[in-house]
Amino acid sequence: MERAKEFLELTQDESASMSRLTVHPHQVGVEHSFYEDFALKGIRVDRVEPGLVSCTFKVPPRLADRTGKLSTGAIANLVDEVGGAVVYVEGLPMNVSVDMSISHISTAKVDDELEITSRVLGQKGGYSGTIVLLRNKATGDVIAEGRHSLFGKRTSKI
Repeated sequence: MERAKEFLELTQDESASMSRLTVHPHQVGVEHSFYEDFALKGIRVDRVEPGLVSCTFKVPPRLADRTGKLSTGAIANLVDEVGGAVVYVEGLPMNVSVDMSISHISTAKVDDELEITSRVLGQKGGYSGTIVLLRNKATGDVIAEGRHSLFGKRTSKI
């Protein structure tokens, strides 16, 4: 337990940096939220087809862990966001994540350019399954593979 506590504790410099952070309220639907600017800024959508979304993302320092690698939390966030985007239907509420399973194969460091591809594995009613692959564009190495299950309300057939 002590080791976990030590790992989660911020250094004095990290704590000072966090205390200087200012998060202003935003106008919903008009401007980006703090979350969007922090977690998703820089993601570029390259291709969209039915059942497929392909993006490029350069790993920014803000999403790196203490060792300079893309953090596992950032990887989970990318699986969640890109996995959800492939099943999004305009005009309907966003789907909610039911389950995610992520295999971390290798690591990515700051400034690595990643290719993130999401495909629909299947849909039944309001339930969808997707697979998200994060790959280093320069080396071709797979960084992570995520399976993402989502549920969303579909239009009525009546």
